[in-house]
Amino acid sequence: MTRPTSERVRRPSDTETRLGIPGFRGEVIAAGHAEYDDARAVWNDMVDRRPRLIARCTGAADVAAAVCFARDRDLEIAVAGGGHNVAGTALCDDGIVIDLSALRAVSVDPVERTADVQGGALWGDVDHETQAHGLATTGGIVSHTGVGGVSLGGGIGWLMRKHGLTVDNLVEAEVVTAEGDILRASAEDHPDLFWALRGGGGNFGVVTSFRYALHPVGPTVMAGPVFWAAEDTVDVMRFYREFAADASDELGNVVRLGTIPPWPGVSEELHFRPAIAVASCYAGPVEDGGRAVRALREFGTPLVDLVAPTRYVDHQSGINDTVPHGWNYYWKSTNLTDLSDEVIDVVAEHAYRAVSPRSCVVMFHLGGAVARVPRDATAYSGRDVSHNIVIEGVWLPEQRVSLGALETAWAHEFLAALQPYRAGVYVNFLDSDDTNRVHEAYGDDTYRRLAVIKDTYDPENVFHNNKNIQPSRVGH
Repeated sequence: MTRPTSERVRRPSDTETRLGIPGFRGEVIAAGHAEYDDARAVWNDMVDRRPRLIARCTGAADVAAAVCFARDRDLEIAVAGGGHNVAGTALCDDGIVIDLSALRAVSVDPVERTADVQGGALWGDVDHETQAHGLATTGGIVSHTGVGGVSLGGGIGWLMRKHGLTVDNLVEAEVVTAEGDILRASAEDHPDLFWALRGGGGNFGVVTSFRYALHPVGPTVMAGPVFWAAEDTVDVMRFYREFAADASDELGNVVRLGTIPPWPGVSEELHFRPAIAVASCYAGPVEDGGRAVRALREFGTPLVDLVAPTRYVDHQSGINDTVPHGWNYYWKSTNLTDLSDEVIDVVAEHAYRAVSPRSCVVMFHLGGAVARVPRDATAYSGRDVSHNIVIEGVWLPEQRVSLGALETAWAHEFLAALQPYRAGVYVNFLDSDDTNRVHEAYGDDTYRRLAVIKDTYDPENVFHNNKNIQPSRVGH
């Protein structure tokens, strides 16, 4: 049976809180602690939950102790890695947050081309260490994203068309199970768990360490965005459709529709002007990258062209200031099998209806190495689509009353207009009110397989503060 909801969970007594967690060496933070509000803050300021305890772990043994403590007292559990998920699943009310934020070590083996990364690390930590050796692996497009969420959901990023998703580069994981056991999951050890971790999210345990395969990348790449005026959107997207279809696997592309951020190199009169951008990153020699993006840069009349030889670590962090911690975020998303004229028309019609100048629409170009991995090789199920689109409502905390409802309605109306063209959804882009879409993220066969594995490793659904996959035995 499923765990009780947070409203029915028995709260620990004052004595339990005061005594702390048996076998736990890290810091335990409760309400009234000077750091409590900072410790419970996550990326999306829309999320405001008050856990009873925040257990800041020092290693896998602390995680195991916290899991056992919570189980013995029937407490809700949430797991916080980078805390970047839009749905705010890193927090729970009246339960315990297993906080991995102190576990950020990254160790690179340049000979084997692997990196061992602790579960609380951010992608900026990974890039910093791996790029010292001219290596990298696919890992998001924002460097303050946590490795845990990206890795367990799939892992979309600049390098995916050349080197696959993050899950395709995961070699091994250290996992604390719902029983408090510490396991190593790989193709040889607990292969069913290893399969489920690669796309199934945080449903099967707390991952305290990841081992990734690395690839030669950079340190300098040809990368950056080209912006065109919003009124050119249809023409740009139709050109981009052909450009992307012919692109080599080395070329990663992201389309962004919204306004031009006030970045260095952008004249002040263009700041927050409605525009469409195509950003690229070429995972190969800079001179080859220049040739690969030439047609894109020469199309139409760009407002601004920021494509240039760029350090990979700088490109990875280039949009950080457009999605900082502490703003309000609301997302709706779907996969698209293709960019038909009808899809392009819908996108052009709805993309600029947002009121907030910070709201935007982002489209990720998949294919390449993503599509070549067999669909059943991992739990990630979006390998047969060309693009993923994310409708991102973004506004400042002080605009919550004036803009929150407007941006949320815009996102819903946009997604509804795309209904005839939807082809599943990427689980990492589901918001807190998308619980009924988790099955959509996997499809029937993958979801059933994940539910059976959930029976083995978490039959009581201890780990359910996530994009939850219920055990197959629930209700039987």
